[in-house]
Amino acid sequence: MQLVLVSGLSGSGKSIALDVLEDSGYYCVDNLPATLLLDVVKFLGDAGHDRVAISIDARSVALSSLPEHLAALKARGAEPRLLFLEASGQTLLRRFSETRRGHPLAGIGQKPGLTLGEAIERERALLAGVSELGHHIDTSALQPKALRNWIKDLLGLGEGSLTLLFESFAFRDGIPIDADWVLDARMLPNPHYEPGLRHLTGNDAPVIEYLERQEKVLAFLEDVRAFLARWLPDMRRDNRSYLTVAIGCTGGRHRSVYLANQLARAFGAEARVLVRHRGLAAATGE
Repeated sequence: MQLVLVSGLSGSGKSIALDVLEDSGYYCVDNLPATLLLDVVKFLGDAGHDRVAISIDARSVALSSLPEHLAALKARGAEPRLLFLEASGQTLLRRFSETRRGHPLAGIGQKPGLTLGEAIERERALLAGVSELGHHIDTSALQPKALRNWIKDLLGLGEGSLTLLFESFAFRDGIPIDADWVLDARMLPNPHYEPGLRHLTGNDAPVIEYLERQEKVLAFLEDVRAFLARWLPDMRRDNRSYLTVAIGCTGGRHRSVYLANQLARAFGAEARVLVRHRGLAAATGE
């Protein structure tokens, strides 16, 4: 099992770290009591999870026992990696002020409670023993995007996974609201007006053969392939999890279906690819 433990100060970016890990295929558990660490790791391992990330921080019950449980994990042959995120007091004050959220330790076990600054320092003291066990990341000067990239580089997660959806549609039904990029194929030769092709779709061999004889169709397809190949790496670096490319024609049955299928084949080796045909689904109810 690849096991990553995430800890650190509230407001330092622990939620961002868990999001990165979850997007990279890790099963994530937030705010786990330290005393349950061994049992949860065993349970998830028995359930077949080979990539697990667990957040344990100052909210955790029996936090002081975490070093003991980490040692027990290592004795079992596990090699957990602990990330400890921190930031300056001034930075944390600003972040809590901007989000208007309360600190999780403010008012807990205190009468009448702690100020924000006091809660931050209280948390720092509680986590002192944990911070010595992990790899430190100071997020004081990091924007969320930069922090995501740092975590990916540190854990060897690469550019992350990207699901690429090619979606055909009919312009007469409106542009899909989930589309990131919209391509208009209505200027291409239309099989709808060819005898024997009207009742078929872009999934059928006669329509495919017709479209592949059209120079404009092939040129359009090549231009779109080149465009996507140029910009997909930047979309991954922008931490996108999904990218929807919608290709439309008049009826959503011939040209757009063919183009969506061809593009899905072209990029199947570079990303997780899905294909959906809105026009055909509307006609068949599937």
